Amino acid sequence: MALENLPSRLYQQFARVGQALSSPQRINVLNLLCQCERTVDELADELGQSSANTSAHLKVLREVHLIEIRREGRKVYCSLTSNSAIRLWLALRDFGLEEIPDAREMMREYAHEDVSLEQVVGEDFMEMVRAGEALLLDVRPASEFEAGHLPLAWSIPLDELEARLSELPRDKIILTYRRSPFCIGSIKAVKLLQKAGFRAKRLREGVAEWRATGRTLEVKTV
Repeated sequence: MALENLPSRLYQQFARVGQALSSPQRINVLNLLCQCERTVDELADELGQSSANTSAHLKVLREVHLIEIRREGRKVYCSLTSNSAIRLWLALRDFGLEEIPDAREMMREYAHEDVSLEQVVGEDFMEMVRAGEALLLDVRPASEFEAGHLPLAWSIPLDELEARLSELPRDKIILTYRRSPFCIGSIKAVKLLQKAGFRAKRLREGVAEWRATGRTLEVKTV
């Protein structure tokens, strides 16, 4: 290959990544795998489609090295290949939220209809948690929390939150996080907490942002 052909050949390879990201289902897969590895069947359940269709999407992502798989008996586990894959998803997501008018309008409507969308942005939240001013609440499913969570976080899955409000301190700000800035679960959690009289805010950062910078998650030990 002549040196002059290098840029065009590279553009072709980069375009393959863009093509792999042209499906909403495959983008959703990246978002889910930012939290923890999952089996093909688990991903199929999350996506609401067959294992066969899910496997076809995973094949596309694997061909451009966004995901990798490992086998354990009959189960096939999928995970992102690197922090670069996480950063790619975050860049795509944040560009969409900031620059696409329809996406901005959807978020504006959310914020207009729901005052509980107030967010905590930046790393100051960990100083608040360490100082005892705030409690960090992970409302993701327990399996995701056990696979890896932000330091010092408590786990109360969203579907258990209302029944376990008595476990939470009322003298601290409750900072909730789930999977993304637009995660319905975190919005519902803040609404529930505020209605119950807690000072609650939604954390913009989560596991994906934490992992993208190479920081280590805490893992639940038995």
